Amino acid sequence: MELLPFRKSRSNIKPIAILSIIGIVLLITLIRSSYSTGPQYSPPPDSNPAAPPVLNNNPAAEDIKITDDQETCDIFTGEWVPNPEAPYYTNRTCWAIHEHQNCMKYGRPDTEFMKWKWKPEGCDLQLFNPYQFLDIVRGKKLAFVGDSVGRNQMQSMICLLSRVEYPIDVSPTSDEQFKRWKYVNYNFTVGYFWSPFLVRSEERESDGPTHTGLFNLYLDEFDESWTTQIDEFDYVIINAGHWFTRVAVYYENRQIVGCRFCQLPNITDRPHTFAYRRTFRTAFKALNERRRFKGVSFLKTFSPSHFENGLWNEGGNCVRRRPFRSNQTALAGLDLDMYLTQLEEFRAAQRKGEKRFRLLDTTQAMLLRPDGHPSKYGHWPDDKVVLYNDCVHWCLPGPIDTWADLLLHMLKTEARRWYREKKKKLQ
Repeated sequence: MELLPFRKSRSNIKPIAILSIIGIVLLITLIRSSYSTGPQYSPPPDSNPAAPPVLNNNPAAEDIKITDDQETCDIFTGEWVPNPEAPYYTNRTCWAIHEHQNCMKYGRPDTEFMKWKWKPEGCDLQLFNPYQFLDIVRGKKLAFVGDSVGRNQMQSMICLLSRVEYPIDVSPTSDEQFKRWKYVNYNFTVGYFWSPFLVRSEERESDGPTHTGLFNLYLDEFDESWTTQIDEFDYVIINAGHWFTRVAVYYENRQIVGCRFCQLPNITDRPHTFAYRRTFRTAFKALNERRRFKGVSFLKTFSPSHFENGLWNEGGNCVRRRPFRSNQTALAGLDLDMYLTQLEEFRAAQRKGEKRFRLLDTTQAMLLRPDGHPSKYGHWPDDKVVLYNDCVHWCLPGPIDTWADLLLHMLKTEARRWYREKKKKLQ
């Protein structure tokens, strides 16, 4: 399979037909990233699309039921197994790939990292079926809230759904950090809300002691850029993680309560989890207190980076070409602390019983994928970027596409729960 740079193959692109649309709106910057230049995307495909490709075992009316065993199976514990049929899109067929995750365009020589699927212990996980997914979310709205990894997940989903339909831009604002996309034939809307800390924050200095900025985090205050917008959404997926390694000053009740590596006089240095715990506590509180929000909230857990032989700014890189087996590595150090902190705050929010919270636990699966990052293949060799070797985000196509498999399974389970509850009320 030949994966050519998008710029050399526009004339060969044949996406799914979208009625009465002359071209697709360019997917542009969705978030403020850690790169020196803003996010870039390949152009949308030409108009006059042709019929979709034929997919095996993918009829639109396929049964979406799951069995009792599948519902109770731990889908988050398992191994990666070969999947020679993957990938299900390329950088020639999907225009939504962020430039810094377009690994094939920038010369990544291997393709094996795309040819794996997640196999849970004790059950099978169905591969993402875009027809099923769009049938389930017909007439609904899904929001991604968080940082650039959340944007990475959203773009993966757009690419997987491109086998059926491309969305149109229906954003109510020109602000590229807050976008909405609509799948017209399914009346399904996807929203993206840039909030890397999930709580109210501001940049205190553009440089700071580590030259990556200095931020003020108001750990007990809602980030109203997203909390006031979610009432209309049926599903909200929140994530946050890697931005908490940045230098920041922490506030509670508008008073400084500490910082992380800020090097300011008379301010106590706090561990990473100090702010991380309080941030998720505040985010879950925001969700619980939205009276008009009746949807389901998913916590997408922390995805470890895979820098080896140095930190991200000290020559560290990720050059492995195969997944780990589960007995070859384990969460440790800061990664483990952040993951456990998320779980503790998630369970505390669940115990309140005011809203529906679900855990989209991608941590173990992604811990095993050191081969799936862009590394140096997210830009040209002479480009000046802050994160030269990217071992945080994920190539598209790549391992992050499995998150859609997990989400589809969870939406089926959610529908089953809803049916049982409704049936119980009628008895």
